[in-house]
Parts: sequence; C-alpha cells; structure tokens
Amino acid sequence: MGLFRRNKNNKKPLIRQIIDLVPRWLFDSCTSTYQTDKGCSKYKTYDQFVALTFGQLNKCQSLNDISAGIGVSEVFIEDLNLRQSPARSTMSDGNKKRNWQVFESMYYRLLSHYKAVLKKHHNTHIIKEIKGKSVKLIDSTVISLCLSMFDWAKFRTAKGGIKLHAAWDDMLMIPEIVNISEAKVHDRYGFEQLVFPKDTIIVEDRAYFDFTLMLNRINAENVFVTRIKSNTAYETLEELDLPEGVDQHILKDEIIRLTSDKAIETGISEHKLRLVHVYKEDEHKVIAIITNQLDWEYNTIAELYKKRWDIELFFKAIKQNLQVKTFWGTSENAVKSQLYVALICYLLLELIKRTMAKIPTAFSNLSEKIRFCLYHYLSLHYVCNEVREGARKVTSKKQRELVFEKNLFSG
Repeated sequence: MGLFRRNKNNKKPLIRQIIDLVPRWLFDSCTSTYQTDKGCSKYKTYDQFVALTFGQLNKCQSLNDISAGIGVSEVFIEDLNLRQSPARSTMSDGNKKRNWQVFESMYYRLLSHYKAVLKKHHNTHIIKEIKGKSVKLIDSTVISLCLSMFDWAKFRTAKGGIKLHAAWDDMLMIPEIVNISEAKVHDRYGFEQLVFPKDTIIVEDRAYFDFTLMLNRINAENVFVTRIKSNTAYETLEELDLPEGVDQHILKDEIIRLTSDKAIETGISEHKLRLVHVYKEDEHKVIAIITNQLDWEYNTIAELYKKRWDIELFFKAIKQNLQVKTFWGTSENAVKSQLYVALICYLLLELIKRTMAKIPTAFSNLSEKIRFCLYHYLSLHYVCNEVREGARKVTSKKQRELVFEKNLFSG
C-alpha cells in the first residue's frame, strides 16, 4: 500500500472528496445550459473545474504548477476521474474560450442546493429585535491588476483592476449575489438591482448613499442602514432621549429630514429618517448612521451597522486563502472563471467547516489543513478533526516497523 493510501479509510484523494460535494447532476445541468462541452473531445468542463479547483486549494502560482501538480501520478489522475493531466496550453485555451458563466451558474445553484444546511449551521450573531428577518450586507473590494496585461480592466491612468461586488446574506453567511466589474465602476452601480423583497434589511457603507435609491427602498418597504455623508444637509425634527449611565458609545439619536435641493427634487425630503451617532473607540471617531427605521432600539441600529465587519472578513478570507490576486490568464473570461471557482471553493470549505468540524475552526486554519492534505487519501472528517498543530508520536509498533514501497503511489 502506497504512502497516500495508508491512512484513515478513503479510496479518494482529499481534493476529489471536495469536488464530489458538487452533485454531478447539478454540474451536468450547468454544462448543458451553456453548452460548454460542445466540440470538446478532451479538455471538458469537468477537467477545467478540477484544474481550477486544484489551483485554488493548492494556491498554485501558474498553469505549469497546476499541470505538474495534477500529473504527479497516473493513479492520482485516475482518482480525480480524469483521463489525463491537463497541459498548460490546453488549460490556457480553456480559460480563454470556455464561457465563465457556467461557473457563475454553478456557484448560484450550489448555494441554492446547500442553502438549508448552511442556514442550519450558521454562527452569526443574532440581534434580538430583528430575529428572523432577512439581512443583506452590501460591499465591494478591489483586486489590482497590471493594466498592460489586463488592458480590458481599466481603473486609473496607469493602473488596472477589477471590483468584486457582493451582497452577503447574514443567515447563510455566504455572498448571495456577486458581480464582477471593472474597478472604476462605482459601488452604487455594482448591482443592477439594489432593492429587495419587503421587510429586507440592507446594511451598507456610505458609498451607497443615494437619495433615489433610498426612496425606492422606502417604497419597497425595505429598511436601510448606512452612513450619512458628512456634507449632507438636514434639519433635526426631534432629539430622542438617551438613558443616563449606559451605552456611552451612543452620543445622539435624532429624527431628521433631509433638506438639500436634490433631496427635495427626489422626494426623499418628505420622509422622516433616523440618525444615530455612534462613537467608535478603536478608531477614535464618530460615525453617523442613517436609517428609515424609526422605532427600533438605537443599539439595534448600531449593531446592524457593525455587522458589516462580516463581509469585510469574507473579502479578507478569500484574498488570503484562495488564489484571487494572481491570475492564470489575462482575458476577462479567464479572470471571471477563476474568481467564480474561488467562490465555489469558499462555499465548499464553509460547508465542510460548519458540518464536519467538531470544534470551532478558523477558515484560514481549515484552508491550510486542506492544502497540506490535498493529495492524501484521508477522509474529510479526519482532516477537520485529527490533523492539528504540534508534534505527534507514533504509537503503533506496526507503523514503526513499516518499510515504504518504492512506488509511493501504488494501488
């Protein structure tokens, strides 16, 4: 028995077990919808997905790394359900020509497939007053690119970049809507639709502060929680009482009306709004949070805005643990394919972390364990719960006396 088949009862390498979390019927349905295998005899959509997933989980720097990594052994190739390891030129052509929307569709359908499980195993902080309500956190992050190589991704005069816009569902703790645009696109226009079903709570930064958008959300019976711009003109209609001796970080709570010419022109000036001033001790500054919800406790407003940190942590997690800053192709199609596969990997790792890990595990720690064990024939459950830091002793006499075979990949 070879080295990678000796431990903890699995006939598939770890990466194959992760890939198999994508149901084959779902995969085939996406492939059929976009006809991405039409005219392909060898490097099919599945082959590309395996290659991109391997590159993400192993943080490969180039297509050569992916090709060499998958091609370490015929046994390994076969156990990935491939007929051959992909060549660099073949992967390059696939990334350039195969429609990236097949992976976008796969992400959304996979999210829908695992929605109930993800919600059941979420660990988000529940705010008592809004328990059971739908909360969306909206934000974006910029990924820098070299303009001379990615000439389609214009940002500034001498810089290129793309922007990942995300609408994060608080109960799923996963981005529910994603859009990838040029970095020069303003956050306000990152999504075609920023109005949600009735009673949805939307939390965002002041980049989304827009009178027309606010009015549309009021009409749709959405609740928005965002920061007011510092130069916004308004008048105070009523200052609400604050209890003495508690919640010292809440400096002021008031009912206001927007008074600028633009506010009057759009009609938002006709609506009463709420402005809560919160002192952030860690940053030594005061932030003013505006909302159309007039009745909630002031702490509910403050805690909702604080939830924005969850989507910031998501952006940090994918940038640090997946391959979204070094790209394996320069075309728009290649970049978007790579990013959507990164999102699929994030979803699958979150699913594994929430359902298999017996103790709370950081996303970065799980990603590191997966990367170390990617080739090994260990069960996901074992990797989540038994692979850990620190020295380990060999306790079995049989293991101490074991002599490895020359062909470490033999069956």
